Amino acid sequence: MPAGADLAVLEALGARPQDADLTVVQFSTAFCGPCRATRARLQQLQISRPGLSYLHVDAESHLDEVRALDVRVTPTLFYLDRSGAVLGRSTGAPRAAELTALVDAHTGARA
Repeated sequence: MPAGADLAVLEALGARPQDADLTVVQFSTAFCGPCRATRARLQQLQISRPGLSYLHVDAESHLDEVRALDVRVTPTLFYLDRSGAVLGRSTGAPRAAELTALVDAHTGARA
């Protein structure tokens, strides 16, 4: 699927990359422990990093989008810049320090 199509799917889920320096879209499932830990970390970062926007998506409730984006593991995170470009994606729970560094690199925050 072309990158623009990925953006269209993410925007249909509620992502608004134009509103933030970095938008993180996380796909999770209800019984995923690493998903809960990642969600809590991103919510914590969002409080102290005004340039960060976070969107949580319940993968089980959005199966068409999961298929369209080829999400096979939860958590899966998509990272979007302000222009809507997909900077990358990750699967599995990122380590807290790595997630903080990635967010800080794109939001201009200082440790």
